[in-house]
Amino acid sequence: MHSFLQSQVSRPFLTWQLILDWAEEHYRYRTFSKDERIPARSELLYLVQRGAVRLVGTAQMSAAAGNSKSDSTAIDSSEEAFLGFVGAGQPFEIVAQSPFKLQAYAHIDQTSVVWMYWQDLDNWPHFRREVMDAFRYQHQRKLLWLATLGQRRTIDRLLGFLTLLVEEYGEPCELVRKTGNEPGYCLPWALTHAQIGSAIGSTRVTVTRLMGKLRTTGFIHTHGDHIICLPSASRGRRLGA
Repeated sequence: MHSFLQSQVSRPFLTWQLILDWAEEHYRYRTFSKDERIPARSELLYLVQRGAVRLVGTAQMSAAAGNSKSDSTAIDSSEEAFLGFVGAGQPFEIVAQSPFKLQAYAHIDQTSVVWMYWQDLDNWPHFRREVMDAFRYQHQRKLLWLATLGQRRTIDRLLGFLTLLVEEYGEPCELVRKTGNEPGYCLPWALTHAQIGSAIGSTRVTVTRLMGKLRTTGFIHTHGDHIICLPSASRGRRLGA
């Protein structure tokens, strides 16, 4: 349960250091505060060097203000949805296609991002292959995400969504229980119930209620400030009706 790319593990240190040196020399490196919007745009490649990036999608919609056909007044509204994380060592790009808008935010403090044009990757051919492998892996994870969102019951979508996140980003931990400690995995970052609700097509109130049910049945644990954990033994268990 870890990110597909780890900047200090899977990537040779020398290559990564060369990229950082190049980014600083060309003013393509910046550190962001928690919840600060990253001014990302299409046609650029972004690399998370440290921290975590939160991707959010916004759909612009127009609705008629009146029922009369002669009333041409329109009201513009937007609906924001949490689309996932990009962890340290992972790439991402912004796709612009009306009426959808993709935005990136620093999910934790001191999140550092490098950006470049795709042709800049020609400077590091081996790294280019690594980036393409990472995007293929992300595509596979998104297919699993879509399969999870296709579940009819909200509680199934919720547990499937949390399981996917913990499988990808979870870190080993010890869960304290009345019967003794139990091994598990915890997300390294907090996630609000409103963000979870936007990801699975539900509301914050419903997520709060179902999170309580999952905690009671032992499928998940939480501690601290919205830190979500899954016990190792929960894998393969099924929710009752």
